[in-house]
Amino acid sequence: MRAPVQCVVLMSALAADTPAAWLAIDGRPFLDYLLLEAWRFGFRKVLLIADGGGSRARAALDASRIGEQTHLSIDVLEAPGAGTGGALHAARDRLDERFLLLDGQCWFDFNWLSLVTAEGAEDAIATLALRAFEGRSRRKPVKIDGSVVRALGGEPGRGIASAGVSLVSSRVLEHVSPACGLEDDVLPRLARRGAVHGLLAAGGFIDIAEPADRAVAGRVLSQARRRPAVFLDRDGTLNQDAGYVHRVEEFRWLPGAANTVRRLNDGGYYVFVVTNQSGVARGLFDEAAVAKLHAFMNDELRAAGAHIDDMRCCPHHPDAEVAAYRVACSCRKPAPGMILDLMRCWPIVEDNSIMIGDNEIDSAAGRNAGIASAIVPPGGLGGFVDKLLRR
Repeated sequence: MRAPVQCVVLMSALAADTPAAWLAIDGRPFLDYLLLEAWRFGFRKVLLIADGGGSRARAALDASRIGEQTHLSIDVLEAPGAGTGGALHAARDRLDERFLLLDGQCWFDFNWLSLVTAEGAEDAIATLALRAFEGRSRRKPVKIDGSVVRALGGEPGRGIASAGVSLVSSRVLEHVSPACGLEDDVLPRLARRGAVHGLLAAGGFIDIAEPADRAVAGRVLSQARRRPAVFLDRDGTLNQDAGYVHRVEEFRWLPGAANTVRRLNDGGYYVFVVTNQSGVARGLFDEAAVAKLHAFMNDELRAAGAHIDDMRCCPHHPDAEVAAYRVACSCRKPAPGMILDLMRCWPIVEDNSIMIGDNEIDSAAGRNAGIASAIVPPGGLGGFVDKLLRR
């Protein structure tokens, strides 16, 4: 199943004309954190459905410049008083066949794309990210049988409950009305039919509808977004090195590579690709071809529940045939420029980060950037990552 590219955010109001998602957390709207995550996981279209304050939402988006920062295509729809199910009914002409649905008051730190490959997700109308809540919560509990959610509802409290992130099929539109609630009306009925599945995940969680969570949201979000990174070479590490690979039809994943990236995602690492591409400097292909191939790689990975957070390539070479690229630059490995640039752009914990490649040039780039480095052992990337995750 291909991963969706649309993310729908339900923006409930904590007070009149004040969607919770616009509350400032460490100087920026809570919604910004959700949109940064959506972009990180490869979503490219966002539909915000506001219970009220649609004009304010548009103004806040312009002020935060989050769309410019992430290149997300962001649309706003106002559906006052419709309820969470009625909001989808109001958006029925704007929804993709499958979309990720977010509660705009919640932030759940897990691999969102794992819902794509969850058991039963392809046939389910909704696949819910579930979390075990130890303390009291406003989240309503679910009863689950394997991956099938059999019942949803009851008194909020401790136990397993939906955590505000769901993979939803547009078939849900057959079951919503202009004024209804998803968790109160629609999902309980669908659960009784076996049409709702769930995936139990673990990770940090914030619900800014809860005053206690709101008080610590800035600290929790700041700490959670700081994480170690794995920097990966491309040719010979993720895919077969056939010499200047630049066409989709030439690209071949190494065995287990996609699953290894998925396990790093699940393990809480940022995953980056840093690759020398002197074929551009030699005039064999252009930077657009590299970008097209990298987009293909992430499309393939997203279908496997995985993703690469960001990619850097160096098109230069000191002996380039193309004059514009004839540069002895600081980004061409073994120089550390690509790694250092990613460190400037992302909140990376450097002490636990590592560069992994298939030769000494990659390893030297990691050392020059001040992080650990390793060469892929004969058994391949998977075995090495197993040890890294255990550590």
